[in-house]
Amino acid sequence: MATQRVGDVMTPDVEVVRPSDSLRVAAEKMRALNVGPIPVCDGDQLVGMVTDRDIVIRAVAQGLDAERTQVAQAMTRGVEFCYDDDDLTQAAEKMRASQIRRILVLNRAKRLVGILALGDIAAELSDQESGRTLEEVSAPSQPAAPH
Repeated sequence: MATQRVGDVMTPDVEVVRPSDSLRVAAEKMRALNVGPIPVCDGDQLVGMVTDRDIVIRAVAQGLDAERTQVAQAMTRGVEFCYDDDDLTQAAEKMRASQIRRILVLNRAKRLVGILALGDIAAELSDQESGRTLEEVSAPSQPAAPH
């Protein structure tokens, strides 16, 4: 059997926000799409990811105004990604290692082309591989150290 590639099972045409967009714009897009994470792109270059949790923890909980605060102030930079021509087991390993449920997918020109979620790979990998990925991604993380 041929190796399954990320590009074969990923969700293409991912909605994005810009670093200069307000957190309110990002939150409205999350609500409309019923998603928690949204990639942040400057033009067609991936620069980070913003999540509903980022907005709450890095902005709302600190008293920042969601209308005036830019996505760049709350987003996570240096996010994990895989390539559309990687095989699924490589992507699953990255997801396990980083304990993430979704990973952004780039082409070899480093342009965002999709997103891969645990659900996308579950039916494609062996039951054992899928189970191990879910188990390791779902392991409890440690609370952040107080500042």
